[in-house]
Amino acid sequence: MARPFGFSYAVHSDGSVVITHRGRTAATLRGSRAEKFLAEVESGDAQVVMARWTGAYKFGNERTARNHPRNR
Repeated sequence: MARPFGFSYAVHSDGSVVITHRGRTAATLRGSRAEKFLAEVESGDAQVVMARWTGAYKFGNERTARNHPRNR
C-alpha cells in the first residue's frame, strides 16, 4: 500500500485544527477531538495520522476495482 502524502494541518487561535489535503479542507476538528489529534500527530507519522483522521485512506478494494471489466 502506498504511503499517504499531501496532508497538512493548521492550529487556529480558538484551538480548532483544520486538516487539508492538497490545498482543500478535508476535516475540521474542535475541542477534545482536536486535542486528541494533536497528541497523536506528535507521537506518530503525521501523514498516516491525518489520513486516518480524515478517512482518506485505502479500503482494500482497489485491486478488485482495477480488475473489473468496465475499468480495463
